[in-house]
Amino acid sequence: MGILQNKVDFAVILRVRNANPNGDPLNGNRPRTDYSNFGEISDVCIKRKVRDRLLERWLANGKQDDGNMIFVQSDDRNEDGAKSLRARAETVLGSKLGSDQTAKLACEKWIDVRAFGQLFALKNVKKSSKKAEEGASSDGDTGISIGIRGPVTVQSAFSVEPVEITSIQITKSVSGEGDGSKRGSDTMGMKHRIDKGIYVFYGSMNPQLAERTGFSDNDADIIKEVLPRLFENDESSARPAGSMAVLKVIWWKHNCKPGQYSSARVHSSLNINPGGDFGLDNLKGLEPEIIDGF
Repeated sequence: MGILQNKVDFAVILRVRNANPNGDPLNGNRPRTDYSNFGEISDVCIKRKVRDRLLERWLANGKQDDGNMIFVQSDDRNEDGAKSLRARAETVLGSKLGSDQTAKLACEKWIDVRAFGQLFALKNVKKSSKKAEEGASSDGDTGISIGIRGPVTVQSAFSVEPVEITSIQITKSVSGEGDGSKRGSDTMGMKHRIDKGIYVFYGSMNPQLAERTGFSDNDADIIKEVLPRLFENDESSARPAGSMAVLKVIWWKHNCKPGQYSSARVHSSLNINPGGDFGLDNLKGLEPEIIDGF
């Protein structure tokens, strides 16, 4: 398929039940909430899950899909042994890292770079012969920053109504030192959860920016494919299996590059009830595709 030709808007409705969907490290890892006590899941957290599902898809295809590798891999899902993003970039791009071809080659290799963009902030990269004459340090090295702006934007998720947080005290570990007769204060901790809540997040795909990264209609379909499975293989102590679930994915594909309506108008056409049911305002000429969660 060719470069994305039609603007896309999408929304994902999800359910949280007895889980911590996104802990805040600056607030004792309590579930994120805004000042009105509406639950929040950061866009960074959501994109991490999208990347993980894309990586699983790549592995399921036997690593044959060369252009759909993931650049920003998490430590516990590292599939190439790279210790850092710099190491991964150097392994794949080699001597071309830092050159004028960096953005093009990175977009060809990694689907998350094509989709979300990436900033390559590199220290001690050899300059080209033309650039070396201007402002080079004594050893000919310098730092460079190569920014790639991606066509796919994902907003933070917010709960439909204010959420209630339950906190319990737990024993984090057994006594690791001494005779075991006493427990140190560090063995005790707190665990927090959202008892129940319906969340929604929105996103968009921009064809104009897709031209710069090579993001294709096929790439858009791949992301549409993984969104219903967003929380599969994502279990943890804070998010037990089955406690997080995608209920619906709503997918609006416009008939032109600029879009028939603004993203703000499209997103606001979705009306969600606290129980997870939803309604859609009619937008003439723009029919949404409704996809069930996995």
